Amino acid sequence: MRVDSRWISLAALACISIGCATKTYVKTETGETERRVGERITGVEGQVEDAQERLDEHGRQIDEVSGTARDALERAMAAGKLAEGKFLYETVLSDDRVRFAVDEAELSPEAAAALDAFAEEIKARNENVYVEVQGHTDSTGDEAYNIRLGESRAEAVRRYLAGHHGFALHRISMISYGEAAPVADNGTKEGRAANRRVVLVVLK
Repeated sequence: MRVDSRWISLAALACISIGCATKTYVKTETGETERRVGERITGVEGQVEDAQERLDEHGRQIDEVSGTARDALERAMAAGKLAEGKFLYETVLSDDRVRFAVDEAELSPEAAAALDAFAEEIKARNENVYVEVQGHTDSTGDEAYNIRLGESRAEAVRRYLAGHHGFALHRISMISYGEAAPVADNGTKEGRAANRRVVLVVLK
C-alpha cells in the first residue's frame, strides 16, 4: 500500500507541533511551580525572621528586667499568656501603703486606694495586658507560714482587681515568694517593712 508523502509530512509536522507545545507547557508549569516554591520559601524565611526578632526582643526584655519581674515574664512566656512577650512595668505596694495587719490578708483603705490608682492606669493604657501579683513577706515566722501569708495577700489583691475593676481572672496570676526574695535587710525594722510587699508585674 502506498502512503501519500503529503500525509507523512503533515503527520510529522503535527508531531513536531505537539512536541513543541508539550515542551512549552512543561516549561510554563515548571516556571509556575518554581515561582510558587520561591514564594513559599520567602514566606517561611519571613516567618523565621519574625520569630527570631521576637526571640531577640524577648532576650532584650530579659536583660532589662531583673529578679522576680524577670521570673514573671519567663512564666508568662512559658504559659503562652502573652501576645507580644513584653515586660511593661511593675508596681510595688510596700508595707507603708498596703498596710496589712499582722497575720492578716485583708486590704486596708490605703491599699484599696493604691490598687484603684493602679487599675485606672491599666485602663488608661487601653492595652490587653497580663498581671502577675507577687506576695512577699519579711523573715519573721517560719518559711512555710510566710509562703502561705504571701499567697493570701496576693490573692486579696487579685480578688480586689477582679471584683472592683473587672479584671479578667485568667489575665491575673499570683505567686508567693514568702521571705525568699527580700529587697532589704530583715535585721532592721525598716528593712522588714520594705520586704512586706505586694508586687504587680504588668506584661503584654
